[in-house]
Amino acid sequence: MSMNKSDSDHLLVATGISKSFGRVQALAPLSLTISQGERVALAGPSGSGKTTLLYLLAGIIQPDAGEVFLAGQDLARQRPGKEKAGLVGLIHQQYDLVPHLPVLHNVLAGRLGQWSLFRSMISLVWPQDRQVAEEALAQMGIADKIHERTSHLSGGEQQRVAIARLMVQGCRVILADEPVSSLDPVRADDMLEILTALAGGSGKTLVASSHSPRLMRKHFTRVIGLREGRLEFDVPAAEVTDPVLERLYDLDQSEAAVWGGGN
Repeated sequence: MSMNKSDSDHLLVATGISKSFGRVQALAPLSLTISQGERVALAGPSGSGKTTLLYLLAGIIQPDAGEVFLAGQDLARQRPGKEKAGLVGLIHQQYDLVPHLPVLHNVLAGRLGQWSLFRSMISLVWPQDRQVAEEALAQMGIADKIHERTSHLSGGEQQRVAIARLMVQGCRVILADEPVSSLDPVRADDMLEILTALAGGSGKTLVASSHSPRLMRKHFTRVIGLREGRLEFDVPAAEVTDPVLERLYDLDQSEAAVWGGGN
């Protein structure tokens, strides 16, 4: 399938994508387009298909049907390497850092898609592109942690390392799977400020899953609601009222009162 002109105006185009695992349909067929610079939140209960959709958009898994295009490129045809790394990067919920390695090496892992195998091996002994890593860590406010063992860092610091790794990757689309689920309200705000500033400052697109009504409305321009693998709504963030989210999460009145007053 080739993209038509209207589709080519969008950075990300997903057409009729679906995914099942065995007999479980994780994502029903859906289509969406996302433009450069948009900040999109994925909302929905656990098991609604948010992580599956992120993995499909990242090219980590392939859809059973449908296609995903990034910057006009069919993602299924992109092999891991420089081209794909320059298109999309994903921050996993568990960060996917190597605990026993220094922070420097974890950040430089974001360059692996751009390096030859030989250069990657050399970097384990003599880190390559060190200045790039130093600059990214400085932007994250943890430049002083560059030589520390990653396992010695706090959860918030490890998250900053994961973002720094994404920065040196140089991708156009940043995907984040519940990036602030383990953080307290203040640190959650700070982390999303960093992510949105990173995306906005360089014209990158951000797509992140979230459960927080306040954070969705504050940090994102658009919200896509998923439930049981199906697309429920796709609207500007300002239109996502508490009643809309209560229906999405199927909350009763007492649950909504508690949840709506949260982060």
